[in-house]
Amino acid sequence: MSWFLLACLLLSFEVRGQASSVCPHSCSCHGSQVNCSQRALTSSSLSTHFPASTTELQLHSNLLTSLPNGLLDTLTSLSSVSLHNNPWVCDCGVLYLRAWLLRQPAGHPSHLGVNCSSPPSLRGRLVVYLTEEEVLGSCHYWYCDLALVSQVCLFVFVAVQGALLAVVIMFLRRYERMSKEARRTKEESFTAGEGFAENEYAPLKDSSM
Repeated sequence: MSWFLLACLLLSFEVRGQASSVCPHSCSCHGSQVNCSQRALTSSSLSTHFPASTTELQLHSNLLTSLPNGLLDTLTSLSSVSLHNNPWVCDCGVLYLRAWLLRQPAGHPSHLGVNCSSPPSLRGRLVVYLTEEEVLGSCHYWYCDLALVSQVCLFVFVAVQGALLAVVIMFLRRYERMSKEARRTKEESFTAGEGFAENEYAPLKDSSM
């Protein structure tokens, strides 16, 4: 049984090794060079797995606005990445790309042409030269929108809860009023019944006398 488990583990390692050497279907590979340029790739359609032996990765002239976190960290043999000609959005989503560029030597070819496309206040700026305050400052509008939506949702929730509470109170009061009316009607019926019984027995008493 132990030998069977060991064989399964070795097979899974081999499959993983083969998977890591497969060229992404949206790219073309020649040796250790992976060309994913001019494919109209977006940040969501970009492959997150590249061959481990990749030394040159071409991602330029696409529709990339950000890179998935950790995308380039596993490519230990990587020496060149082309990222120019993409509409990079310099908000919180660009922090990983900026951090990776900062780890490259000054004047590295990967720095060239990696400019902000938005927001307007940072348009045209090189991503590698953005300060952390500038990037975080461009995220404020997103946080403000989220806070506004949260407040609106909270207001709607409180309003609905208030309406439900008002309906419950209205039904309780109506039920209490109906209960009082039913109790009063019962008491009146009981009193009327006693009076009728007394009037009914009165002639009998008179006749006996």
